Amino acid sequence: MDAKHVAERPSLGTTQRKSLKRKKSDKQIRRSIKKIRADMVEISEGQKRIREGQKEVREQFQEINKEAAKLKEETDLITKQSAANQLRIDLMFQILRARAENDSAKDAFLTQALRELMAKQDMGKTRVCE
Repeated sequence: MDAKHVAERPSLGTTQRKSLKRKKSDKQIRRSIKKIRADMVEISEGQKRIREGQKEVREQFQEINKEAAKLKEETDLITKQSAANQLRIDLMFQILRARAENDSAKDAFLTQALRELMAKQDMGKTRVCE
């Protein structure tokens, strides 16, 4: 009867081998899970650094856009001032030419036009300063 029980039930060595295989397999799975978790943490940190970098780039881009808008305004103002200066210079040369030709009527007209233009420009400057 003991011989039957021994033959029917698996040997003790076989059970231990299966248990060892299962433990080894479980150990490998745990190692794999641990490695995957570590990789996930590393990936998460990398994504965080990328988001921070994108935020910095976005802020720098906005700052550059503000600076570009400011430079455009300054350029437009300089262009307007240059045009106004050119107009005054043209009037002054016409006045000199009229004086050289002894055309006092044209000289008086151009001089008055220059005075009015200068007064108008001075009014514009005081409005900008206020």
